This record gives sequence, C-alpha cells and structure tokens, in this order.
Amino acid sequence: MPAYAVIGAQWGDEGKGKIIDFLAENAAVIARYSGGNNAGHTVINDAGTFKLHLVPSGICWPHTMNVIGNGVVVDPDVLLKEINENELDPQHLAVSDRAHLIMPYHIVLDQLEEERRGNAAIGTTGRGVGPAYVDKVARLGLRVGELLDPENLALRLPEIVAFKNEIITKIYGGDPVDLDSVFALTNRWATELAAYIRPVENIVADALESDGNVIIEGAQGSLLDLDHGTYPYVTSSNPTVGGTLTGLGMGPGSYGGVAGVYKAYCTRVGAGPFPTEMLGEEGDRIREQAGEYGTTTGRPRRIGWFDGVAGRYSARVNGFDAMIITRLDTLDGWDEINICVAYEIDGVRTEQFPVDAVMLDRAEPIYETISGWTESTRAITEYSQLNAGARSYIKRLEEIVGVPAKIISTGPRREETLVLQDFLAH
Repeated sequence: MPAYAVIGAQWGDEGKGKIIDFLAENAAVIARYSGGNNAGHTVINDAGTFKLHLVPSGICWPHTMNVIGNGVVVDPDVLLKEINENELDPQHLAVSDRAHLIMPYHIVLDQLEEERRGNAAIGTTGRGVGPAYVDKVARLGLRVGELLDPENLALRLPEIVAFKNEIITKIYGGDPVDLDSVFALTNRWATELAAYIRPVENIVADALESDGNVIIEGAQGSLLDLDHGTYPYVTSSNPTVGGTLTGLGMGPGSYGGVAGVYKAYCTRVGAGPFPTEMLGEEGDRIREQAGEYGTTTGRPRRIGWFDGVAGRYSARVNGFDAMIITRLDTLDGWDEINICVAYEIDGVRTEQFPVDAVMLDRAEPIYETISGWTESTRAITEYSQLNAGARSYIKRLEEIVGVPAKIISTGPRREETLVLQDFLAH
C-alpha cells in the first residue's frame, strides 16, 4: 500500500496531531521524519488527552507501529518520559538507530545563543534542536545507535565535550558540562532505550510492500522549512515533503497522496514576519476561544487571517493533492471574515510569496472580505449539516489555494471530523 504524507501547510500548530490520530485507524505505520521535541501535537480521544513531542500521534491505535525516523533529533529523556507516560512497548514504537541525539550541551548552547541574540532572537524553544542539527552537519553528532556501543562513546565523548565546553565558557561565559555526568546519562539511555532502537526504514519499506497504509507525520510547518521557509525565522530541519524522503529513507514513488493541513485562519509562534497578523481584540478573541497557546512552550500564539498567498506557495512547494482544514468551528459567529488574496509590497501588488524575511515584513495584505455565519459548525460530521456560509468559505479557500479540501476538522476530538473525500486507500 502507498504512503500518505500529512504536512503542516502554514507556520505549524495546524492540528496535525488530531488529524493523524483520526487517520491512523486505517494505517499500519505512522512515521515521523523531522524536527525534535520543539514540536508539540495534542491528541484528544476516548482514551484521554495526549500531548506528544516526539512519539507519533498514532499511538492510541493498538494495531499501529509508530516510528521515529533518522531525520528527527531525539532527546532521550523526553522520549523516555513519553514512553513511560503512554506505556509504550517496542511492538508499538521504534526509533531509528540513525537519528541524532540531543545532548545536554546542545540544550545549554541553544539557550545561550538565543540569549546572546537579544532583540534579534529567533524565538527558539531552547530544547537543543538547532545545535543538534548543527553537529549533524559538522559531523560531530552522536546517533541513537551509538548508545549501544559504550566503548566507542567513551572514546568520542571526551573530545566532543571538551570542544563544546570551550564554546560554552569562552564565548558565552557559561558553566561547563560535566563529562562524567554526560557519559553516565548515555549509559542509562542505552539501558532504557535498547529495545526500541532499530533501522526503521525497514519497517516502513515492509509496510509499503504489504497491505498496510503508511502515514508520514509532519512536525512544524512548511513556512518554517530551513530551505523554503521565512529564513532566518525558520526551524532547523525540512518539514516540507522533501524532508520525508531523506528523513525516512523513502523513494518518491512511495506516495499515494500528500495533504496539507491548514487552519481556517493562521497562527505563528516566535519572531518573524506575519503579514495577516491580527493585533488587539480580534486576535485575542480567537486566541482565547481556541486556546491558542503552544503545546511545547505554552507561549501565546500570534493570530492572523487566512493567508492565501502563503497557502498557495506551500501547496506548490509540497505538491499537495488534498487540503485538510482545521479549526473551522473557531470562526463560528463572525459577521465578516477576511482572506488574504495578495500582497502589496513597496506599492506593487503581487500574488507571489516572498520567502525573504525582509521583503515579507514589508508585505501589506490585500483582503477579500466574505460574509461569516452564525450557525455552529462544532462537531458536524455530515456535509449536509454544514451551513451555507461555512460551505462558501471552504470553497473559496479551495479556489485560492488550488487544492481540493478532503477533510474538515470541526472540533478537537477524533470524532469531530467531516470527511468530504477519502484521503487514504481502504
């Protein structure tokens, strides 16, 4: 059976966790391919509320295998916490032996670097994700599989820790990391994680060759992509579809569909340009109604109207053939709703998305205003129950983005979902 990617189409926090949990009923494998525990997915179903940062969102289905791919950077303490909290066994979860480790010195450096940026801070979560990817590129990284070879670690760690401590102490004036404590930590991680560590690309390949669907779970959003996002206000990995191939060892012919998850409006956490941002009472209304606070950081999310320019760009970069719209019910009760259809930059109208952050910061949104609706869309699961205003809004988003909507989320719970067209093969 084919693979199906579910990718954040905006600046992250689009509700991918809920969608993955909903789709996982008809999947054999759920695979995460990028990022680290700087991402947070919230899943709400009959079993309770789950806030996940590394473990894929298919864990509530007993028939699924959930895998963490080589493209992810892993903080073992966070992973072990999620394993223990959710009582996961190796039959239900696997982590790639090629995934890179977030080490204690990465977290220290992440926080020191962000502090030094001052007013130019990017808004990193301070979880060590960026420095771990830096070490991966610099060939200084340690991989999960190396935990199982303590003799090799004993040879490599002293030199790495010494080098990192020079940066921490001499450049940032911080306190050095203790080598013995780090080595003891790796020994504990090895003991507790050994059964979960394996070459997960084989699990994915075997599922693709059998009768099971594979869902590829995105983290962060496409507009935070290291190459295709609003650089430098981006994450340290590739949340776009290209990252799925390198982050899981897949081929492009594996796909049966690629879906972009879009909120019915936009949000962004941290610094960076945000053309449709709503300041004041309008933004506060949505933030409080929808609980728009970061799953990972608890920070209030910035709120904006739906950005059709950015949404269309994201669809093009990823090759979306399906749009999944979340948080539709949050717009219930608005008299009028704005949709950004173009920008004005330095007096010139454009429908092209400028990835350059300086240019995007000068972009003034050009809005199309449509009538809202007073009827509730909460928990609707049949298209016939959807009011005319909400239908018109969905249709207009399809026209602007250029991708058909196949799933609409009408609430945070698994069952609060409206399927317009099947996305997965059955």
